[in-house]
Amino acid sequence: MEQFTIEFLYKIIGIGSASGLVYKDDSLFIISDNSSFLYEYQVQEKQLSKIKLFKNNQENISKKDKFDFEAIALKGKKLHLLGSGSTPKREKRITYNLDTNEVAEKNLSKLYQNLKQTTSISDEELNIEGALFCNEKWLLFQRGNGANSKNGIAILNNKLNKNSTIEFVPIQLPKIKQIETSFTDAILVDDKIYFLATAENTTSTYDDGEIFGSSIGRMNNTTFEIEFTQKISDNQKFEGLTLYNKTETKIQFLICEDNDSDVLETNIYKLTIPLI
Repeated sequence: MEQFTIEFLYKIIGIGSASGLVYKDDSLFIISDNSSFLYEYQVQEKQLSKIKLFKNNQENISKKDKFDFEAIALKGKKLHLLGSGSTPKREKRITYNLDTNEVAEKNLSKLYQNLKQTTSISDEELNIEGALFCNEKWLLFQRGNGANSKNGIAILNNKLNKNSTIEFVPIQLPKIKQIETSFTDAILVDDKIYFLATAENTTSTYDDGEIFGSSIGRMNNTTFEIEFTQKISDNQKFEGLTLYNKTETKIQFLICEDNDSDVLETNIYKLTIPLI
């Protein structure tokens, strides 16, 4: 691949541990894995607002109690926020209607239980980090940073409920410093899937480890064959990924960094790569 560039765009004060992004109509919607708010950052005005998802919303929720929203995806007029599934409290799906501002909550515990049984992933190793809707199916990206390193994509029908059919496709990603990278987000751009992956020196989905680097990659949206990967950092844990701009020769993304701390600030970067 030709030279990529990462440009720091802005620091957003008021959000910590950002884990997912959706850019739409000059607004950047952000989720945090230790908050029960959905955030909207208006880019031109540089103004941050909080969208309440529950009656009692909190920021910096303790690790054992947090909802761990790691995946956000836009389907039609609705944003879908998904918990990682690594504990019972992390098995929720929240939808936010961009037209009506309506918030709806659904418990996905039965779906996640079926997912674990189908894929033979243990309770403590289920770790959904990305989601997208493609070819009339939901694709959930399992981060295989547990002891068994089960990295892959769960393919579900379009309902996301306990009756969803489930197929799991294992995906092997390149290593950084002998540690296999694992999914931290994924999006669909036209007919291609772009994904972020990080090498983290841990065998736990619960405890953080030393970061050895992050990569971006692209895969076929039907066969899931990996077309390329490119290391973009030696020590940063990039999680959120959203399309920013696309031309005939290059594609630009906005990405966010999970600082794994209680500091309420988030750095947003612009990543530019050539179209190949």
